[in-house]
Parts: sequence; structure tokens; C-alpha cells
Amino acid sequence: MAVGREATSAAVRIEGLWKRFGEQVAVAGVDLEIPAGQFIGLVGPNGAGKTTTLSMVTGLLRPDSGRVEIVGRDVWDDPAAAKSVIGVLPEGLRMFERLSGRELLAYTGRLRGLPGDEVDQRATQLLDVLDLAGAQHKLVVDYSTGMRKKIGLASALLHNPEVLFLDEPFEGVDPVSAQSIRQVLERYTASGATVVFSSHVMELVESLCSWVAVLAAGRIRAHGTLAEVRGEAPSLQDAFLDLVGARALSEGQNLDWLGGVR
Repeated sequence: MAVGREATSAAVRIEGLWKRFGEQVAVAGVDLEIPAGQFIGLVGPNGAGKTTTLSMVTGLLRPDSGRVEIVGRDVWDDPAAAKSVIGVLPEGLRMFERLSGRELLAYTGRLRGLPGDEVDQRATQLLDVLDLAGAQHKLVVDYSTGMRKKIGLASALLHNPEVLFLDEPFEGVDPVSAQSIRQVLERYTASGATVVFSSHVMELVESLCSWVAVLAAGRIRAHGTLAEVRGEAPSLQDAFLDLVGARALSEGQNLDWLGGVR
């Protein structure tokens, strides 16, 4: 494990996490220990509760009940300590769009209490690695979707967190930007840090992750190493469909009008 990383068997501990929105139960008693120093996939169909779970884990949304610890720091009892060791790239990230990419990183670094010279050095390196150096003085409002994801990732990584949470980081991202993001994340986990990212694209999870948790209807259906969750299934996709109870279209469901010659 890299120097400066706090050695622990679990990067994240979640106990009895519940969240309701009116009559709708979004997260129904999630218990989960996420191992440190790995690339973690939180997977599930749309509406499974992935974003709600990550929002509660990272202190963005208060749970109805339950507790979360990140590297031994309680997210709700000591939020400042917990947030000091995490980076977050939420879905639909809202930024200060009238700042340039470099100005956004400078602002983020100073909010984190980093010295100005160190912020400038780290920002330069991140902009270069993420292929944003040529757009560093361009306003964020004019960035493409892929560029916004990359500058958001740079902001989340700037203070060198121990655990990085990403909600659908590759959604709407072109292949070139996706490759840049992937390379940075692989280098980051190689240093001993932990990445937790949500997705519903099983092929992506299978190619990146060493450990997976499957969420459906607000509950954890399976968790463990990729091999453990996949089991005897030929792919993670097949195992996932079995776990979430996906049903095939039966012959009795009439769609004989679809695709017919007029």
C-alpha cells in the first residue's frame, strides 16, 4: 500500500442503511463492507438505488437510519473528517461554469486547504494527463460532456483522497475521453487507493473491477470478487440478469405488429 494511505481491511462500512421518499423505499437496509485498495463496482438496473446509496455514503443525502464509515471515519458523526479522505464525482455534477477549467481546479484546491503552489502543480499534471491542457482556459460552460466528466474527475482527485466515489463516470463519454479516465483510475488504484463506481454496463464493470456488489430494489443481492459474483455464469451480465430477476419476453406477449411489412 502506498505511503500515506491508512491501512484498513475495509475502505467503507455500511450498516442498516435505509432511505424512503414518501411511500417509495429507495434503499432497504443495505449492509456492506467494501475492501480497500481495489476497483469496486456497484451495479444494478435503473432505479435500483445506486445513486441514492452513493449519495448517503458520501454525505450528500441524510439516511433515514443506518451508519456509514469511510476509512474508520463516521460520515454523519464526523462529516468533516470523512469528507477529507474522499473524492466524489456525482451524476449530473453541477460546477461553477463561469470559471475556466484551471480556475475551477484552483478554487477546489484552495477549498481543500492545499497550498497554492501545490494546487498549481497538481492541476497542471491532471490537466495534462486528462488531455485538458489545451482547454484549461476555456469556460467550463463550453465544455463537452466528456470534458466535464474529466474536469470533475480532476477536481475529485486533486487532494489525493483515499476513496473515490464515481456515479456513472463513463455515461455519455466518448471512447477517447473514456480511455483517459480509465487510465487515470487504474493508476490511482495501483497506488493503494480505492475506487467505488456505479454502473449498469456489465461489460465495463467486468473489464475494470476486481470486486462487485449487485443492488436491486434497494437491496444487496450479491457481493464479492468478480469470480464469486459471476459464479458458474458465462459472464457477469448473465449472472446479473439472474440475480435481479430479469424476465425474458415470452411468446404469449403479443408484439406481432412490430417490424411487420406494411
